[in-house]
Amino acid sequence: MFKVEGWDIKTDKVAFSDSKKEKKAKNKKEKRTKSKKFENRDGADITDVADVQDAEARDVQDVEARNAYVDKRKVEYDKKEETNSKKRKVSKDKEEAPQPTIAQSQVAKKLTPLQQKMMAKLTGSRFRWINEQLYTISSKDALQLVKDQPQLFDEYHDGFRSQVQSWPENPVDVFVDQVRLRAKKPVNAPGGLPGLKDRKIVIADMGCGEAQLALDVNTFFKKYNKKAKKSHQRNWEVHSFDLKQANERITVADIRNVPLPDNSCTIVIFCLALMGTNFLDFIEEAYRILAPRGELWIAEIKSRFADGKGDEFVNTLKLMGFFHKKTDDENKMFTRFEFFKPPAEIIEERKAKLERRQKFIEVETEKEELEKKRSKIAEGEWLLKPCIYKRR
Repeated sequence: MFKVEGWDIKTDKVAFSDSKKEKKAKNKKEKRTKSKKFENRDGADITDVADVQDAEARDVQDVEARNAYVDKRKVEYDKKEETNSKKRKVSKDKEEAPQPTIAQSQVAKKLTPLQQKMMAKLTGSRFRWINEQLYTISSKDALQLVKDQPQLFDEYHDGFRSQVQSWPENPVDVFVDQVRLRAKKPVNAPGGLPGLKDRKIVIADMGCGEAQLALDVNTFFKKYNKKAKKSHQRNWEVHSFDLKQANERITVADIRNVPLPDNSCTIVIFCLALMGTNFLDFIEEAYRILAPRGELWIAEIKSRFADGKGDEFVNTLKLMGFFHKKTDDENKMFTRFEFFKPPAEIIEERKAKLERRQKFIEVETEKEELEKKRSKIAEGEWLLKPCIYKRR
């Protein structure tokens, strides 16, 4: 092959490649020289303005991302801590809660049909025993009995509740319906509810049990007043008395002596509550707290009356000063009575009438004989028989 000066076939390819690299490096160096020098936070020289701006942008983005991450982690931590706090509180409450006894644990287990039958018999037997005690002792002794053994009150009313379920109707419901019906008429008007001088209706439920009557009557009057015009609204109050305060509606008292002023009530109710051997003391207390023309409502089991109708019972309450309004014996299980306390003018009229008929002395003699009989034999043994269930 021929040779040309200045050109070597073997070496020129490499020379050309080296020349290209040198040229590129030279241009880059010139560019850096023309640029103004900058110094970053670490002291390194940055010769390109664009590089500085990129670095600053990256720093800002890193700070924002870091702050966002910290905020996110803080929220997660707070939620987790709140959950853990609730778990710790529940755990502490469980530790502090009283543990059930072995007997309670056994009761909680599912009983077989035979066990359920045996349990029902035991519960029924317990109820009958408590019922017999309340009917055959004085109200004073009954109050002391329940104070000493408060669970007796609850056991009795558990059993009583079971008994009521088999009845065609509950006398408490009958009395509540009576209030509802008569409330539609003006207070103190014929057929309306009796009220005080300011037309306030005040009910005393003696031996109230769990104060169901107060609950139902209060609910009724609240609804009634919402719908009625202001001039037709009713002003009312219900007092409930029994041997134990099963709820906030009840005042503990021996119902022969309740904490109410004379002539302060317009209706007094005994719903299957004439239980003590001294139940006529309850009637005397009703007379004391009733205002003139106030009404006495009584419901009692028919089997307690020797004559089946309660005529002797009515006559006894007449001797104690009440006037008889009505006897309702349509129910198969209990008889309902309504009496009222006469005002002074009616008492004087009746006294004059008896004197004209020469019966005043006779009536006074009957009152004396009643008191003599009560002093010898408690009325719970002859006037109203105790309601005692047959022993099984």
